[in-house]
Amino acid sequence: MSSGPVAPYTYTPLNLLKNGTVVNVCGVVKFFKPPYLSKGTDYCSVVTIVDQTNVKLTCTLFSRNYEDLPVIYKVGDIVCFRGLKLSDAQPMQYCDLTCQLLGKAQVDGASFLLKVWDGTMTKFPSWRVCIQDLAFEGDLGHILRLQNLVVDIVVYDNHVQTAKSLKIGSFLRIYSLHTKLQPINSESMTSLVRLEFHLHGGTSYGRGITVLPESNSDVDQLKRALESVDLTTIQPSNDTCQSENEDHCLTPSSSKSDLVSLYEVERCQQLCATTLTDHHYLEKTPLCAILKEKAPQQYRILAKLRSYEPKRLFQSVKLLCPKCHSLQEVPYEENVDKILQDAATKAPDSKLQDTSLYESEVWTTEGQGGRQVAVHFVKSDGVLPLSNECLILIEGGRLCEISKLSSIFHSVIPVKSGPEDLELLDIAAPFLIRGKVCHYGCKQCSNLKPIQNLSTIPNKRLWIPSSVAAVLGIVPLQYVFVMTFTFDDGTGVLDAYLKDSEKFFQIPASEVLTDDDLQRNLEKIMNVICPPGIKIDAYPWLECLIKSYNVTVGTEQRICYQIFDTMVAEDII
Repeated sequence: MSSGPVAPYTYTPLNLLKNGTVVNVCGVVKFFKPPYLSKGTDYCSVVTIVDQTNVKLTCTLFSRNYEDLPVIYKVGDIVCFRGLKLSDAQPMQYCDLTCQLLGKAQVDGASFLLKVWDGTMTKFPSWRVCIQDLAFEGDLGHILRLQNLVVDIVVYDNHVQTAKSLKIGSFLRIYSLHTKLQPINSESMTSLVRLEFHLHGGTSYGRGITVLPESNSDVDQLKRALESVDLTTIQPSNDTCQSENEDHCLTPSSSKSDLVSLYEVERCQQLCATTLTDHHYLEKTPLCAILKEKAPQQYRILAKLRSYEPKRLFQSVKLLCPKCHSLQEVPYEENVDKILQDAATKAPDSKLQDTSLYESEVWTTEGQGGRQVAVHFVKSDGVLPLSNECLILIEGGRLCEISKLSSIFHSVIPVKSGPEDLELLDIAAPFLIRGKVCHYGCKQCSNLKPIQNLSTIPNKRLWIPSSVAAVLGIVPLQYVFVMTFTFDDGTGVLDAYLKDSEKFFQIPASEVLTDDDLQRNLEKIMNVICPPGIKIDAYPWLECLIKSYNVTVGTEQRICYQIFDTMVAEDII
């Protein structure tokens, strides 16, 4: 060992990597799969990093010892690899493919096979999906004559229905098709690799299938290319089944385990419908083992969503007090309007108008018994701000009127005249209305304070609900999704609660009740993770973190489970 100073490592930018070199690289983790036991004897880990050049590098790491693989705790960690050999690197690519459909078959409930060609031959042989036990549609004899001009594409999830409807012979454009090289795990073919084609679920980056009309210029060009192919020059493929008994099995190996390694594992590793946001170091635990354990504990599970409650998804939105943990239903608009209507019977007190905090305007409604409505415009540093930055206090207003005002002004607080100051209405009414969202307070934990306390808020242009609640003595209730998920992993069945404001679905629970698009998104997500009308074998896998805890109901103590630090995958949203 030299006693002199050690030279610092030099790291190669990811955009300058070349095959056949040994480099040091460093980057931020964008995706990782913790070490797991491969189908062989080694442990395997997958990590994707990105550096300042905005280029991604995905590394698949193998080791006989679990401890030798890098320890990564979360996305965002910085990792460095020294002496990384790039001689075997093969970039994963995404492309758009224009082609003609020759054959198709249902693989399982969540994946579908398309056999296509575009008149060209791939540099590497295309993988072959065994169709021996599948209901195949297409001219198999013609497909065999075309040999390696045909490629097999497996499409997943939401693209399956589109694939089913495609007509043989139609011209397609497949967007964001994932291509990758995969070694064949066969003793007789240790040196071979196959080019795989996957159309993953979701619609990110325009992913999908489009049928091109005959009038499309790309179809004309493709037809000319297909017509110019000389089938007599095509050399027989080494991996195409030739024997009479194998006419219907286009696979490089008679072992069905190879088929699993080629696309079922691909689906399990890359198309899990959920992702973890923390605690990646936890090992997966089967449900049967969890059900035997005492609480409290934390677990990582891989299971399918057998069912969920409530079925009417809007009923899953509740109000949660972060202090006393009580849950309550979101008030109906009719009940809120009744509170406002009762308060409107009392006329605004003129002595409480035009103070140092606000300027006031009062008018009398027509045809409603002379109901008086007072609007108090809260000032900022003694000056009235622009309407989109202005908080208003309203007396005598009905819910329909307040809704219109909330679309014009920053926020609205319903109030009433008290003996010495304006006061909040009944705590059952919203203490703040911002846009279409009503903010409520906990009746048990709140201790209301005078409206004049609004003057203590430093920034009177933001009017953050939590800040308004704090100065008015209110403990604000949080909008949360409260659902029961029934998980099944084949070893057991377990019920777990989802109690989450927006992290799991990436949809704010506070807005879903008033936004039709968000409601449709929520319904779409649930239809993906718990598809209606098909068997559970075809459901997607969900990787989740759950924690157990003890609860006492009467004299009975039982263990409950709750989902945490888990979110729906970006492709699903």
